[in-house]
Amino acid sequence: MGNGALNGAVIAVAGAGGPAGRAVLLRLAEAGATVVGADAHPERLAEAVDAARYAHGGATVVGDTVDLLDPQATRDWAEHIEKDFGRVDGLVHLVGGWRGSASFTDTDLADWDLLEKLLIRTVQHTSLAFYDGLERSDRGRYLLISAAGASKPTAGNAAYSASKAAAEAWTLAMADGYRKAGGEDGPTSAAAVMVVKALVHDAMRAERPNAKFAGFTDVKDLAEAIAGVWDKPATEVNGNRLWLTEKP
Repeated sequence: MGNGALNGAVIAVAGAGGPAGRAVLLRLAEAGATVVGADAHPERLAEAVDAARYAHGGATVVGDTVDLLDPQATRDWAEHIEKDFGRVDGLVHLVGGWRGSASFTDTDLADWDLLEKLLIRTVQHTSLAFYDGLERSDRGRYLLISAAGASKPTAGNAAYSASKAAAEAWTLAMADGYRKAGGEDGPTSAAAVMVVKALVHDAMRAERPNAKFAGFTDVKDLAEAIAGVWDKPATEVNGNRLWLTEKP
């Protein structure tokens, strides 16, 4: 088990049941953190939690089925983590979703209705629920995983890019709260955006063995970068976009 900045930390992972979530649970457990994953899909979440526990015997990895579109359920989740484990030191936001179209005028506004919930509302609910707990931590971090398209949207990705841009703005507003709370000494907790072009994992490579996935970030590399954020001081992380792909 790890003995670095994450050793003994309590980290929540929203959207823990997907491939990225599975990689992050594994990496955080390896670093010695207590990891609390949440997902709307209980079976997928249970598989991810079991994989992390199996890989790192002795690690505390638990899963909670939480509807992050319910603000009170999200607050209850945050409160019970702090009550059960005595602290909360991080929230990694991995809730995703994508919808696109062939052209700008082909955009279906039903896509916006879906993405606004998945990509914005879950950020709003988790950030508001965890803000105070992370501020109480000596190493609190809120990390939003975003996409380069938020900075350079394409015609067929209007709803997706706009949703990601809104989520980034919300997270950076959270960061400004930590900046102001820190005063002259600077923040002790941080909110930041980690930017990828897109994510790739082993199953995708197996399905498309000839694809290059140029500029994509492997979920294992994402997990490594997430773990590395706790090695940096809050002043270096807070309010920044941390690019894992080439800037557009």
